[in-house]
Amino acid sequence: MDPLRILIIGAGAIGCFVGGKLAFAGHAVTLVGRPRTTAAIQARGLELRATGGATQTIPSISAVSSVRDALPGPFHLAILAVKSYDTAAALDELASAGSAPPAILSLQNGVGNEEAIADRFGAQRALAGTITAPVEAPEPGLVQVTKPDFAIGLADYGGESGAARHSDHSSFLTALASHFSAAGLPAQVHQSARDMKWSKLLMNMIGNATSAILAQSPGVTFADPRIANLEIDALREALRVMAASDIRPLNLEKYPLRTLAPLLRFGPRALLRPALHKIVGGARGGKMPSLFLDLDAGKRGSEVGWYNGAIVRKGGEVGVDAPVNRLLTVTVQQLAADPDSRAGWRGNYARLAEEASKLSGS
Repeated sequence: MDPLRILIIGAGAIGCFVGGKLAFAGHAVTLVGRPRTTAAIQARGLELRATGGATQTIPSISAVSSVRDALPGPFHLAILAVKSYDTAAALDELASAGSAPPAILSLQNGVGNEEAIADRFGAQRALAGTITAPVEAPEPGLVQVTKPDFAIGLADYGGESGAARHSDHSSFLTALASHFSAAGLPAQVHQSARDMKWSKLLMNMIGNATSAILAQSPGVTFADPRIANLEIDALREALRVMAASDIRPLNLEKYPLRTLAPLLRFGPRALLRPALHKIVGGARGGKMPSLFLDLDAGKRGSEVGWYNGAIVRKGGEVGVDAPVNRLLTVTVQQLAADPDSRAGWRGNYARLAEEASKLSGS
């Protein structure tokens, strides 16, 4: 297979990890990131540190501070690896570069990024992706893999119907999956972008917003029955919205979401609470989730609008109310807008439980 020319917009942990693996496999990769990160990569190359501590340096990777510096390519593929609240700005940069972009693969969490790509450049350029790689960037230009198991999902964005457009796109995705897998990034092509992205959303939302609000890890928050019940209700709203939208949960990697969906929707809470506590505690341990990390870093935005907020929006379209997800969305957004108010929520389980008790049907 001939090597690809790939533009990666977002030189955070995911962008650098994927870009580093692809560059080491011989593909021509250009990373677009913040000046501090690009300067570190330009000076010493990109470093990937495995779970065992072995560090791999990739010198053959280009790093620039703006999309304009990278274009015109030509590139076979652009990968979006920015936070969802930065998608609009990244697409603005692509549009202002003056030439038509290549196919754009969103490797972002949440729901709505592919729609933004399609709205700006047409559905024919939008590809959907998911990644379960547990990675972090302890310093600019260094990516640490925290667990050995990860996988990439790819799908053709077919608009709201979720249907693939034509065989050319399927062939491209099959070839892309082969390139990724050969580079040490195990990839699988899924038939439905919506099924894939919403299944990943179910994984991302568990223990995320509540931990951001309470400023405690999911392993701690799930030990409180009130918070565990709130999480179960949020998941059930998501699954009701998915069912009304004809979106099916998938078994992604080692997470049997399709198998567990009926139990999550209808199983007794007394059974689900300890099971979810064990699953979440084992998967994340004491690690804080992404929504908290953005709040704690004083980020100007929050991805909660693409997590719980996406459930509220889709529910409005299909006539399914999602009050718990609305509460979580609004609360995290308020904390992002007013950081001083976080102190009043920190560890305040009773306050969050009281707010949930006011919801219709609670």
